[in-house]
Amino acid sequence: MSFTEEIKRRRTFGIISHPDAGKTTLTEKLLLFGGAIQEAGAVKNNKIKKGATSDFMEIERQRGISVATSVLAFNYKDKKINILDTPGHKDFAEDTFRTLTAVDSVIVVIDVAKGVEEQTEKLVEVCRMRNIPMIVFINKLDREGKDAFDLMDEVEKKLKLRVTPLSFPIGMGYDFQGIYNLWEKNINLFSGDSRKNIEDTIAFSDINNPELDKIVGEKAAIKLREELELIDEVYPPFSREEYLEGDLQPVFFGSALNNFGVRELLDCFIEIAPSPRPKHSDTRLVEPTEQKMSGFVFKIHANMDPKHRDRLAFIKIVSGTFERNKPYSHVRLNKSLKFSSPNAFFAEKKEIVDISYPGDIVGLHDTGNFKIGDTLTEGEEMNFKGVPSFSPEHFRYINNADPMKAKQLEKGIDQLMDEGVAQLFTLEMNNRKIIGTVGALQYEVIQYRLEHEYGAKCSYENFPAHKACWIKPVDPKSEEFAEFRRIKQKFLAHDKYGQLVFLADSEFTIQMTQSKFPNVKMFFTSEME
Repeated sequence: MSFTEEIKRRRTFGIISHPDAGKTTLTEKLLLFGGAIQEAGAVKNNKIKKGATSDFMEIERQRGISVATSVLAFNYKDKKINILDTPGHKDFAEDTFRTLTAVDSVIVVIDVAKGVEEQTEKLVEVCRMRNIPMIVFINKLDREGKDAFDLMDEVEKKLKLRVTPLSFPIGMGYDFQGIYNLWEKNINLFSGDSRKNIEDTIAFSDINNPELDKIVGEKAAIKLREELELIDEVYPPFSREEYLEGDLQPVFFGSALNNFGVRELLDCFIEIAPSPRPKHSDTRLVEPTEQKMSGFVFKIHANMDPKHRDRLAFIKIVSGTFERNKPYSHVRLNKSLKFSSPNAFFAEKKEIVDISYPGDIVGLHDTGNFKIGDTLTEGEEMNFKGVPSFSPEHFRYINNADPMKAKQLEKGIDQLMDEGVAQLFTLEMNNRKIIGTVGALQYEVIQYRLEHEYGAKCSYENFPAHKACWIKPVDPKSEEFAEFRRIKQKFLAHDKYGQLVFLADSEFTIQMTQSKFPNVKMFFTSEME
């Protein structure tokens, strides 16, 4: 296959939702269709000890939530599909925001009973800001839920989207009978038996065919015809251009747990979703079809395999081909690196790959060269934008609970911070270490991983801070800056990269400080302009 054909057959997307809307289950069912796994481990069902394919960390298995973004690839109908499964839990939103920099489109999963939830709103807002094409999947139709039209209204109002249904439910919950596929004009009937792998569809070229009444019953058939008429009148016809520009969002209905409506979603997705898109760097727009390789790190994961202390840096290839054992330039460190065993992810397995194309996600073994946001090129000096660290909202001192293990603790903290799980601040006054996180659950994850992966124990103490502000004085030698440092010395720290940070104790303090020291600029993300 030619280089451009390889690019065209790739689809790299993320799945986002509020926790518990069924995102991990949907990921599994997609893998099932791709033949990447043989049986889906029901995510909620404790009888199946297998656990979901995409939840590989122990703490996720215990709690049944996904806390790390995993990467899964499979082939389906000659397309190469890369899924980035993101954590839905709000304490890990930062990880999800970063992942959204690496996807070309998104599937938003919504629970039929709960409708649009707060976490979904935040994530969709990020997608809207970046004009990422979105498909909405309304899940759990086998349970009682809101009316289909009401749900679409809610999606339009709360998420500020413009939707058009491409599949529509026949009944809901107890009387759920199946799905009418508007995209392919056929009906898929529900048997309620998820053990059957893939249901048969009955094709109807004409919705007024009396056969329909026999199959779903007269009452349901009449209702379906009325609803389809209404859809024609109320919703705009699907236009791929508008979808790709982020101006129109197709909606699908189904039940991921019962493997229902998932094939309709996947078949339509591979036809309409974008292949890898160009990406902005700080110097120019980079097209995927360019011959020279470029890519960026959007995630780092330590100890993917607890037996081998390894770190993997996940790189999204933006342009050109990434080849094994070929030297590439690490722009920030200005040094040349070679990779002898770049990994690709195929469901549960990691495989070493010789060549990767734009849209692919490659895992590179890392001994500490990478941080999130780093760019790799064939020599060009540029950095891809939009992979920031956000200001944490929770702060705690971290103390060593076992003096014999000081080294292990330091190494563990160092590596976990590189992953972007949380941020480390060292106070200027006494060098005490403070960990800042976006959500409180991360402290548990850090404590658990330090103990189980590094053999180090830690304890926490509260630190009274409200926000971390990265500081950049207009003139570092000015008296104003010296005064600022003198007054605020108790609250000044350095982040992991040596940047000066002011740990403010309230919104009021931030406002007062800004008015008193106008030439000391404050930023709430580490990507300072």
